[in-house]
Formats: sequence, structure tokens, C-alpha cells
Amino acid sequence: MKFTKMHGAGNDYIYVNGFEEKIKDRSAFSVKVSDRHFGIGSDGLIVIDPSDKADFKMDMYNADGSQGKMCGNGIRCVAKFVYDNKMTDKDEVAIETLSGIKYIKLKIEGDKAVAATVNMGNPILKAEEIPTKFEGDTVVSKKLSIGENDYSVTCVSMGNPHCILYVDDVKTLNLEKIGPDFENHPMFPERINTEFIHIVSPTEMDMRVWERGSGETLACGTGACAAVVASVLNGCCERDKEIKVNLLGGTLFIKWTQSGEVYMTGPAQTVCTGEIDE
Repeated sequence: MKFTKMHGAGNDYIYVNGFEEKIKDRSAFSVKVSDRHFGIGSDGLIVIDPSDKADFKMDMYNADGSQGKMCGNGIRCVAKFVYDNKMTDKDEVAIETLSGIKYIKLKIEGDKAVAATVNMGNPILKAEEIPTKFEGDTVVSKKLSIGENDYSVTCVSMGNPHCILYVDDVKTLNLEKIGPDFENHPMFPERINTEFIHIVSPTEMDMRVWERGSGETLACGTGACAAVVASVLNGCCERDKEIKVNLLGGTLFIKWTQSGEVYMTGPAQTVCTGEIDE
């Protein structure tokens, strides 16, 4: 089976052309290829399929085999994949996901796509739709107790559920210890992705992320979008201003517009191509 390994700001996935390759069990295959010792090594698997609603369809799986509805870094790489492999000649593509159709504008250098801007759509702010078990309509600066510690959290969905909290220094966090406590907290019925944020200025933030099903990753596109939305709601950032989000694997630029849509701009890069037995 042919594969391509790609990453967006360090958030790496194995990409397979579903037009040509057939995978019997995509969930199990994701676990196999994601293993960094016995597989290729990645945060998960993304298969590019035909779509009767958009130009292409993205089918995404986490490293533990669970299916994801959306991946901001992954969808930029899908757009690069289809352009670079001449599956389309358009520099604007519509891609179907489980959280709806997303529209991507590619930046082309030579005959290759090097970056992209994604219209991520409107954030979901209603507590029950994220979903969470918090009382009230929204979850903005609400108390969450884990063990003996109380945290002030804000929750947003960008197709995937996110919990955002603010810290003095992201570098010193022991995410291996506290990440699973957030991911599996009973207030989050479908588990949760958690973003730990340090506000550098009204237009810049540092971020680390613990993703459900994958653990700590070098970047998370939907997480960066959720972090900016949460920071606007908490008065840390301004709406309609482009915010620089510094992640372990690179930088993303996020803008929550007055019209309600969130735009994400960031890199999309190919690591390698190869073949693996299914």
C-alpha cells in the first residue's frame, strides 16, 4: 500500500489515496501505522476519498484508532496532497469532513502547495453541543475540579471538542500526568482535547495540547482555533484580529471574524512517501 507522510506544524499523519487503495479496517490500520517504534510513526491516519458533496472527502483516525470528525492541520495537508498529485488543478478546494464541508485556499510556489488558509466555519459554544455536562448555555471561565486542584476552563467545539485553560508557563507542564485527567474527565462525555495557553500579547499566544486518542501532539489546528475563540471570549484577544499561535511544531495564524467564521493559516509539508503492508 502506498502512503505519504505529511505534517502541518509538526502535527503528522499518514495519508492514503482512497481512490486507489482499499483498507479493510481503517481503525486498526491507523493504530498500526501510527506506532513510532513498530510502524511509520504519526498522530493518526487520513484517507482521501471521493465525495458526492465536495471535491474530496477526508476520513480521519487518531493514533488509538478512534475516528475524528475534523483535523485543521490534516485538512491543509489533504488539500496539498490532491494538488501536488494532480488530482485537481484548483487552488481552492472543498473537502467534506464529518463536521461539514470546509473550504481551503492554497498557497502555490512553483508547482507545489506550501501552505493553506482554511475556513473552519463557526465555533460551537453551546455547552451541550460541544458536548459537555456543564450547566448553563456556554462554558466560559467555569470551574473544573481535578483531584485537589480547581481550574478555570472555557470550552469550544471546532468540529472537535476542546477545553482551554491559561497557565503562566507552558514549557514546565507535565502533560503526560495531567493530560489524561482532562481527556477522561466525566464532564466530557466524548472525551476532550485540552489546550494549555500562555498569553504573550493580545495578538500572540503560546500553546501546548493534549489530544484525545493521541496524547500530546506538536500542533492541533482545531485546538489553536478554539484557543483563539476562547481568548476572545475571555477578553485576552480581539475579534477580527489575526492571532499568532506558537506551538511546539510551528506557528499557526488564526482569525475569528465578525461574521462568525474562523480562518486558520499554516504550513503543509510532505515528509516522505513509501509503501507498507496493510
